[in-house]
Amino acid sequence: MKSILFLSGKGGTGKTSLAGAFAVLSKNKVLADCDVDAANLHLLLDPQVTEKGEFQGSSGAAKNDTLCTGCGECRRVCRFHAIDGNFDIDPYLCEGCGACVYVCPADAIALEPRISGDWYIANSRLGPLSSAELRPGEETSGKLVTLVKQKAYELAKKLEAERLVIDGSPGIGCPVIASTTGATAVILVTEPSLSGLHDLRRILGVVKHFRIPAYLVVNKFDLNEDITVDIESFARDADIQILGRIPYDPDVPKQMTYGRNAVEVATSPAGDAMRAIYDQFEKALR
Repeated sequence: MKSILFLSGKGGTGKTSLAGAFAVLSKNKVLADCDVDAANLHLLLDPQVTEKGEFQGSSGAAKNDTLCTGCGECRRVCRFHAIDGNFDIDPYLCEGCGACVYVCPADAIALEPRISGDWYIANSRLGPLSSAELRPGEETSGKLVTLVKQKAYELAKKLEAERLVIDGSPGIGCPVIASTTGATAVILVTEPSLSGLHDLRRILGVVKHFRIPAYLVVNKFDLNEDITVDIESFARDADIQILGRIPYDPDVPKQMTYGRNAVEVATSPAGDAMRAIYDQFEKALR
């Protein structure tokens, strides 16, 4: 099974739109949305959840009132101001560092697992989908992405799928790193702007660290063709294969409001470009 990951150095480049196009065009596949901070691939899929569960990825301090002597040591060492004057612990401020547990002379505080997110398995119009949502304030996105991929791989093995289409997170942080590990190929989607070029350089550094083949797509290339040329020149120097360009097409967001991808529309310049990019990628993969 081959896993195809879509990444972008910044948000808003059209990464999910292209991932959705591959979801439409690929056969015998499983889908995964690893953007656990702001999942949106499901907007194109009309998924029906068949299985879900809670994810315990972090710990929080919990006080035993019967053992607490009110000495104040916990409040003294808490750098996050999570303990009030009554020595009650605010779970939204607690970072689970354990300093209060270490200094408490009465052993009245302990670290307990807490719910950091929720994961979902769903059937969709384009195939099985594994996804998750990180709860507000939680910082275990990398761990939750790993769980999403694990569930997706289990699905793929069960269904004997030939491909895993993964929509990753923007940026270069923990969820991106967790998404990248083990991928067969990464398709980098950028836009023709200076920030797009800058962030493309950063995300390419992450992908090259894992020695995974990288491919490039420039979305809305015609909004600034000079920058598009600069981006493609950088890609050639960095030994990234260019799959193609996607023109600006106002019909793309319009179709998304109906839950459709541009490749599902008969007359769409962006959809035509995405189909050509898919065909080019298939040739490159072979």
